[in-house]
Amino acid sequence: MIRTILFLLLVLPLDMFSQQPPLFLINKDSSAFSLTTAGATKLAMLPLKCMEQEFPNKTSHTSYRDSDHVLLPRQLHPTFYGCFDWHSSVHGHWMLIRLLKLFPELPEAGAIRKAINRTITIENIEQELRYFDIPLTGGWERTYGWAWLLKLDEELLTWTDPDAERWHQALQPLMKKIISLWQVFLPKQTYANRTGVHPNTAFGLVFAFDYAKTAGLADFEKAIRKTSLFLFAKDKKAPVSWEPNGSDFLSPSLEEADLMRRILSPAEFKTWFSQFLTVKDIKHLSVLPEVSDRSDLQIVHLDGLCFSRSWCMQGLASVLGAKDPLKKTLQKAAIQHLAAALPNVVSGHYGGEHWLASFAVYALTQHQQ
Repeated sequence: MIRTILFLLLVLPLDMFSQQPPLFLINKDSSAFSLTTAGATKLAMLPLKCMEQEFPNKTSHTSYRDSDHVLLPRQLHPTFYGCFDWHSSVHGHWMLIRLLKLFPELPEAGAIRKAINRTITIENIEQELRYFDIPLTGGWERTYGWAWLLKLDEELLTWTDPDAERWHQALQPLMKKIISLWQVFLPKQTYANRTGVHPNTAFGLVFAFDYAKTAGLADFEKAIRKTSLFLFAKDKKAPVSWEPNGSDFLSPSLEEADLMRRILSPAEFKTWFSQFLTVKDIKHLSVLPEVSDRSDLQIVHLDGLCFSRSWCMQGLASVLGAKDPLKKTLQKAAIQHLAAALPNVVSGHYGGEHWLASFAVYALTQHQQ
């Protein structure tokens, strides 16, 4: 198994995955990949390239008056205007900061710091904050973009670095706004959004919960826990045969399980999980999605599904007992999904290149400190 995957990573035809030194390694028990400095360099080039690329751009902007209808992306969002859309720019920033932390000697470190010093400034964040005061924008980017913003600040919170501390301080007005909007929204969320794309409730709550715990926001954590239990605690027999949808980059069933492993005690989760997903379900979710056209902005989402399935499977395997038959099944499937999707991060098509590297980095490094 180990030799097969390493061989694939070294002989794949794309330049990104065909050169020495190896870009990714697999550990001795075949349970996970690890990213090398060479791999980090290759992946870092994607958001570094697009975070200040204004076009093409999908603003998803609802105009309230003619004066805000004619604003360019850079004017609407002076920090997060690149990488095609706001949320992709946010998690592109997160990814670069993540790589700086894990690989302090990264050759691109200077370029990354220089770029972020231009985008995350007090003045730019003030304009990002003002955007949420425009009428009809209170639910904009809810909750996918919100979640990635929290993940970005979580990375800064856990890093002792002068630049990180300055970026963190600059972000705080926007962070407070987003957390406030989320706390207002949580009690009103009568139903979960169970799609496999941006509005997925479980995905957003995972990142929000992790952030609340890291930042010591007890009230926010309590509200997330309450909402999670209300929406998901009674769920049984996940309809996995409906997955994937044609544009999924998230697995509704796996994202929900990934959330509940955080919310429930180990004993409670064991009972809940046994009623939610079966061995047959996991086998179905282990079948690799077919991506027929990577130039299609929706179909290419399925490459992202490989990465998000992988990080959920890794997380679920980490809380299962050593003798649980699903543990190795999940670990194996997680690696297979990574191995299948990694060569496609650099496809030559902007529809995937503007965001997939972030998903790859999260799948590869979520358990690293």
